[in-house]
Amino acid sequence: MILSTSPGSTRLCRKVADSLSLSEESVAAVASLFGSGATVPFIARYRKEATGSLDEVAIASVRDALIRIKQVDDRRGSILATLRERKVLTADLQDKLLSADTLAELEDIYLPFRPKRQTRASVARGRGLAPFAAVLRMQDVRLSPEAAAVTFLTPEVPTAADALAGARDIISEEISEDAGLRSMIRGIYARSAHLSSGVVKGKAEDASVYAGYFAWDELITRAASHRVLAVMRGEREGVLRLHLAPPEEHVLKELIPRVVTGSGAAAASEVAAAAADAYRRLIAPSLEREFFNTIKERADTEAISVFAENLRHLLLAAPAGEKRVLAIDPGYRTGCKFVCLDATGGVAETGVIYPETKRTQARETLIRLCKTHAIDIIAIGNGTAGRETEKFVKGITFGRPLPVLLTSECGASVYSASAEARREFPELDVTLRGAVSIGCRVLDPLAELVKIDPKSLGVGQYQHDVDQNRLAAKLADVVEQTVNAVGVNLNTASPALLSYVSGIGSALAEKIVAYRTANGPFKNRRELLNVPGVGPKTFEQAAGFLRIRGGDNPLDMTGVHPERYSLVERMAADLGVSAGRLASGTELLKRIDPEKYVSPDCGFVTVTDIIEELANPGRDIRVAGEEEFSFDSIVQGIADLAEGMVLPGIVTNVTAFGAFVDVGVHQDGLVHISELADRFVAHPSQVVTVGKKTRVVVVAVDTARSRISLSMKRAV
Repeated sequence: MILSTSPGSTRLCRKVADSLSLSEESVAAVASLFGSGATVPFIARYRKEATGSLDEVAIASVRDALIRIKQVDDRRGSILATLRERKVLTADLQDKLLSADTLAELEDIYLPFRPKRQTRASVARGRGLAPFAAVLRMQDVRLSPEAAAVTFLTPEVPTAADALAGARDIISEEISEDAGLRSMIRGIYARSAHLSSGVVKGKAEDASVYAGYFAWDELITRAASHRVLAVMRGEREGVLRLHLAPPEEHVLKELIPRVVTGSGAAAASEVAAAAADAYRRLIAPSLEREFFNTIKERADTEAISVFAENLRHLLLAAPAGEKRVLAIDPGYRTGCKFVCLDATGGVAETGVIYPETKRTQARETLIRLCKTHAIDIIAIGNGTAGRETEKFVKGITFGRPLPVLLTSECGASVYSASAEARREFPELDVTLRGAVSIGCRVLDPLAELVKIDPKSLGVGQYQHDVDQNRLAAKLADVVEQTVNAVGVNLNTASPALLSYVSGIGSALAEKIVAYRTANGPFKNRRELLNVPGVGPKTFEQAAGFLRIRGGDNPLDMTGVHPERYSLVERMAADLGVSAGRLASGTELLKRIDPEKYVSPDCGFVTVTDIIEELANPGRDIRVAGEEEFSFDSIVQGIADLAEGMVLPGIVTNVTAFGAFVDVGVHQDGLVHISELADRFVAHPSQVVTVGKKTRVVVVAVDTARSRISLSMKRAV
């Protein structure tokens, strides 16, 4: 994405700065960097002086705001061009269009000039009633509307009542197209509109899941995003009917005095009637559609934000590191597929065991596998038969302690059937690829999960109801930011992981892996320039986020960008040591005075960042690993639950209304926001995150509907 940085963009940057409460200089710098092809992670990490140290979230917000405001400017330009072409653009109209800040304002101003199909007002104008409408709008107290109507009678307008009706239609349309009046009514909608829902006649039985919305009404300013998305889904399914409007009397009380000026005049009554008609027939339906879009967009924003935060925590789960893993994809009838992975994720052995029908043989096989491959961890998928398989494995004596981890297999089936999986493991069938995915999630969750569409990972809220393009863009941002924050091993990363590195993308990632396969491991970052398609700009954007272990240059294992290697070498020379020695987190770094190395193109913030990187070469920002987790062995299914039980659990999803917790019964329970803590909680993310280990108490169990209500505050 390239954004214009021409002199005309100054106003655009000022608008963005004001809307986001940022400095105009920071916004202009971000716009300029985007214009030169820079990415969000690169700008956030390596151009802090230019942006005033804006983080990834702020930079992405600037990008999105620049795009939105540019869309308004583009529409403004289109409207101005159309009006000029039609020779109806006046100086006053142009000033109004140039001062409009939103698409809604632009469209209100343009509405009277928009080409339209035949309307009741256009028919009335065609019958010569426009002068009569103008006379009525003057609201002269001496005017008798009925008497004046006689002048306008024709074969098409045979009666005074017909003339009055036509004139009112014209006045109604004029009122409905008045930008100032529409803006005033829009303000009432924003403050006072209610969203209400009811069940469609005859659909109550089909709509039982929406029973709570059969007679629901709430101010749109207070309607929670999940409720808005729920009722909109019900409407799409044809079982709920929705209505959105403020109380009509509130609108008419504000509208009529603004158009009725001749108090006591008979014509004023006609204008008042036209105003009421304008609102009911023309303005209200239009604003209802507009505000449905507005609250849908707002609900989407909140739901997408929740999904994005959940995904971020999921991707930042701690890796086991270089461990040998026995991964098991559990099953009953078809048996449990297993794979043994070496410390790099390579497949050492595969097969099937049958704990249900051939328990002794299965036990002996697992003992042999763990001994032969020196297994460090056993990972079991948490799907069907997962708890039963876990119980079976934990009952085996391996002669040494072996952690047994029940691992989420959300999306594993999606990956196993993908082109990526077929390319990585062409010799394995789909089920064995699923087992590989389960094992690799333990070794390095981030590297494995980037191979799967984030929407398949089960951490969203109403994810199928939100704008799919916005959702995909936001989740891609989260994955990109997380991958670059963690850093990527250039010599082991898959094409899927490399594709998220700043400046690379899918096509170039494939070329990098092909080069690596043909030429062996990269010895240094500079060698990346030998890959076809990698030019200086791509290298600039990507190099700092790529890591090379055991290469020619120790700095290649740090987050120091190659453009600053000469600065590190100066620091090392001043201390009389090599750059490699400096990049080992030694006491030498404490002797460096950052101010000494500040220059016009390398400020204090960048210098201190470099020193921090040298103090922690190769540091993984992901949270430290936790101890082995186990569900309560007594509880295997929902029928085993009873009110009052206190159980260990894992948070699997966080929504606006609470958190879902897996307690090991193949059906997540809900901890409502009111049950998260003994204090007010504005949003569940203040208390819990995806992957958090916790303890919960069972509040209620509805076996028939497979619903489990849990509490965290009562388990304390």
